[in-house]
Amino acid sequence: MMIVESSSQTLAPSRSSDRVLVIMAKAPRPGGVKTRLAPSLSPEAVTAFYCCLLDDTLALARSLGDVEVAIMCPDSDVDELSRLAGMQLAGKPASVVAQKGEGLAAGLDSVFAHFAEGHRTNALQRRIIAFNSDSPHLPHSVLEDAFETLAAHDVVVGPTHDGGYYLVGAKVSHPTLFAGDGMGTSSALERLLSRARALELSVGFAAPFYDVDVADDLTRLAEELRLDPARAPRTAAWLKEWDSTAH
Repeated sequence: MMIVESSSQTLAPSRSSDRVLVIMAKAPRPGGVKTRLAPSLSPEAVTAFYCCLLDDTLALARSLGDVEVAIMCPDSDVDELSRLAGMQLAGKPASVVAQKGEGLAAGLDSVFAHFAEGHRTNALQRRIIAFNSDSPHLPHSVLEDAFETLAAHDVVVGPTHDGGYYLVGAKVSHPTLFAGDGMGTSSALERLLSRARALELSVGFAAPFYDVDVADDLTRLAEELRLDPARAPRTAAWLKEWDSTAH
């Protein structure tokens, strides 16, 4: 396998073009999202925070302007997330698709089975990126670069500092790429790269980043958004209020 670090700029097709950004999401229900924040926040506060993250993630997706936006979620969450997406993406429809199977690995398999294999055309080979719902503060340029990197590789991965990844992209479905355990752990990226190596897939990398899992991540994000709230305005407002009551 060839693992190459790559960076690039924007390209600009339209809605029926080859770029699809699929947000991996859940309905914002107490006890069902961001559970590792529970020691620091009440279940209701975690849910409110997740709503802000999701809203700002949808706004980030919409800001790309030339990308088809979709949400992949558990079947039980489709109706609720369809309402939320409809409110956030007025004028730019976002499909909400139920994953097949349980858990994140099944969700990622569903992304590429549905959007790559299920929408294959003779004219275009689509570039599909699955993106988490808790990194709305990611710079716009990183997503643009990830799509460009994917043009030259079989897979693109955005590593997180804790050993996981915040995005993964491919142009076709690789059913065993997410097989096995390790999702959501410090070995998730290592396991993904090992499976890509076994499949002889070339891998390019987006810039390393962080998502929001524990209290230290909240503190870091609050400080960053205090300096630049426009990166994720609803999340910034929520964190400003949280910070003022927590200290």
